[in-house]
Amino acid sequence: MLETVVENAPVFFLVSARCFALIMVCPMFSSKRVPRFAKFALAGYMAYFIFPQISLTSGTYSAYSSYISSTGRFTQEYIFVLIGEVLIGLIVGFYVSIIFSAFSTAGQFFAFQMGFSASQVYDSLSEVENPLMGEFFNFMALLIFLQNHWFQRLFLGGLVTSFKSLNVFSIIDHTDRLSSFMLSSLTILFKDSLTIALPLMGTLFLINVCMGMLAKAAPQMNLLAEGFPILMLTSFFLLNVLMPSICEFFENSFETGFIHLEKLFVQLGGGGVE
Repeated sequence: MLETVVENAPVFFLVSARCFALIMVCPMFSSKRVPRFAKFALAGYMAYFIFPQISLTSGTYSAYSSYISSTGRFTQEYIFVLIGEVLIGLIVGFYVSIIFSAFSTAGQFFAFQMGFSASQVYDSLSEVENPLMGEFFNFMALLIFLQNHWFQRLFLGGLVTSFKSLNVFSIIDHTDRLSSFMLSSLTILFKDSLTIALPLMGTLFLINVCMGMLAKAAPQMNLLAEGFPILMLTSFFLLNVLMPSICEFFENSFETGFIHLEKLFVQLGGGGVE
């Protein structure tokens, strides 16, 4: 196997480039706390297992045969093909990051209504300051992602499917469809965030309206000191009650997102997977 990899080093390098780009953008691995050497090693192992399924004589990679000779030499256009492979990996990783961002954004909506907007914590995965509830939902989504084997489906299902159905030229020929897909993904991000946050936000909004009416009716009451504990207690109570539904929504979001991603691969690849 190693001799085959060495003889077909340009093809193996193309496979590794897509795998490494996905790892650099995908949650859990995009953090700088993950050693760069570990990312290279994981990308190499992934490419090692995917490489036997790639051929220059048949499949999507046959379009690259004119840029790689039988002796292993490659032309200058090979550099642009390599950049395109990196772009495909970035697209897949960015889409998965959008799914996680929906949960983090929902937590930020919670934080503003609960009064925790000033409570910022450091997110070691994305390396940014994140509201407390946003970080909570982010970790919960990560646990559900790992527990339901979506990580294996991403690398063993989605990534392998992308190699069977996508190449650089299919991306170039369908740039409009790809652009509309990414824009619709951003729309789905805010839709899912509001769907998760709407029950709690609506309840807390009604509490704020009631406290405002009481403040007008009885100005001598110190509702500012009493309203903050009421908001927090109500928020945690609703989170406790809605947690099973939220977890189920997380699972459905991952499943729907991966189905849309696989459908995009099939559409860009010409309508079918070999």
